[in-house]
Amino acid sequence: MYEETKQFVERFHANDFSGHDFAHIERVRTMALRIAEIEGGDVQIIELAALLHDVADSKLGGTSDSVDQHLRPLVSEQDRLHILDIINSLSFKGGNRPPMKTIEGKIVQDADRLDAIGAIGIARTFQFAGQFEEPMYVPGLVPREPGDRTGKTSALHHFDEKLFRLKELMNTKTAKHIAEDRHQYMLEFVERFKQEWGGQ
Repeated sequence: MYEETKQFVERFHANDFSGHDFAHIERVRTMALRIAEIEGGDVQIIELAALLHDVADSKLGGTSDSVDQHLRPLVSEQDRLHILDIINSLSFKGGNRPPMKTIEGKIVQDADRLDAIGAIGIARTFQFAGQFEEPMYVPGLVPREPGDRTGKTSALHHFDEKLFRLKELMNTKTAKHIAEDRHQYMLEFVERFKQEWGGQ
């Protein structure tokens, strides 16, 4: 089951250069299992949801239906619906989504959010901006409001719009602890970036 799912996910992410490649999926899976060792939860649900979480992402060309069809022959209906609920509730969308209902959902969401911050999160932010033709930085540009994807932005503005908010949105005690260090690293990076941008 895991090997079949891994191959399915690898095919979906094979040509991704937006920071949502299979390496991202593997990091989220590894982190989710690490958190689960401390926080508990159904490891099978956690691992499958972590592997499949971006296959349903519309901005990557994915759909929930493809995940649903993949899961039907592999797991019970109850587990399939649980995994789909996690995946469909996972994304940030301005940070105003209802809280995850289950410990499995909380863990997978935390693992995904942890991969969006810290050193890897910084690298993914600039990779994503390049893929979607956004500038590195535009001095004087006001950060967009939460959930607004229509206004002008830049890679560096993404920190204020989303990344600096993720530390407070972690669900589990384990993720909150890991997020503290990664958040501090991003604060230092943005300060240094602006200094160098100004010629210091």
